[in-house]
Amino acid sequence: MNPTLARIALAVRILVALVLLQTLFFKFTGAAESVAIFTKLGMEPFGRIGSGIAEAIASVLLLMRTDRWIALGALQALLVITGAILSHLTVLGIEVEGDGGLLFALALVVFFGSGFVLFVHRHGLAPWLAKLRPSAAAQSSSTR
Repeated sequence: MNPTLARIALAVRILVALVLLQTLFFKFTGAAESVAIFTKLGMEPFGRIGSGIAEAIASVLLLMRTDRWIALGALQALLVITGAILSHLTVLGIEVEGDGGLLFALALVVFFGSGFVLFVHRHGLAPWLAKLRPSAAAQSSSTR
């Protein structure tokens, strides 16, 4: 990988992980804003805690050193944040609890950042995809 691209990807990985990690305090302590958001979504407390766990795992994976784990973390972050963005667009609105749209803007940063990281480290998905494919031996025996 190009060294400049690798440095940019590292900076974006750190940014995405930091954005995700900073929300954990509010989710795990039951901060009023977080509880209000997940109550409005009809997912309090399990959605709040579950999404916090998923974001924590994605953050850790994004900070790993191998493409395999980085790609998995970026994919997980992308999936989790897609749910958050859809929640903003369908139920919550862009501005939540008078935040001026900050949570939505941070969700977009995570979305585009994790998408970029996933693109840069996409070859790291190959080992995971290989595990999903049935082996050639299993395919040949099932066709007999």
